[in-house]
Amino acid sequence: MSTKIYTKTGDAGKTSLIGGTKVPKSHIRIQAYGTVDELNAFTGLLNDQLSDAHSRELLLEIQDRLFTIGSSLARDPDKEIAMKIPDLKESDILLLENEIDQMNAKLPEMKSFILPGGHMAVSTAHICRTICRRAERLIVELDEKEHLDQPLIIKYLNRLSDYFFVLARWIGHLLGAAEIKWIPRK
Repeated sequence: MSTKIYTKTGDAGKTSLIGGTKVPKSHIRIQAYGTVDELNAFTGLLNDQLSDAHSRELLLEIQDRLFTIGSSLARDPDKEIAMKIPDLKESDILLLENEIDQMNAKLPEMKSFILPGGHMAVSTAHICRTICRRAERLIVELDEKEHLDQPLIIKYLNRLSDYFFVLARWIGHLLGAAEIKWIPRK
């Protein structure tokens, strides 16, 4: 027999953190990990649009790191829990930096701001970038309110949004989609 997906415990607008503490669904912690979950879903959508095996493999790894971040944020920081939640590592950030550098080395120099667009996958990468920035802002706010003892989360998301920007350009390059330059009206 399958387990029911609905529990009805959130019907009154509250949810439980890992550790059992109930908080309102509007709590900054819930917004933060909900936005990370949204980013994870859009990262999956982007992955479904790509044929480049290397990028697809890396996006799966990024999705794993986003799950790690979401799990960490969903945990009640004031309670000991039995469940082992994986940590981010400095090597996760270095991986993103290396990927950014490798793609950038093969891309034409950017001489103007560019607008998202030109291909569905390019636009989806830009959506991932903007959701990642929103997640980062929410987590910075959470850190200001309830000190996070995980500085790598903010650093990782900061680098990840840069990665999505360069990936958008890289995807366009691989697909032969012209970048849409922003030309401000005069």
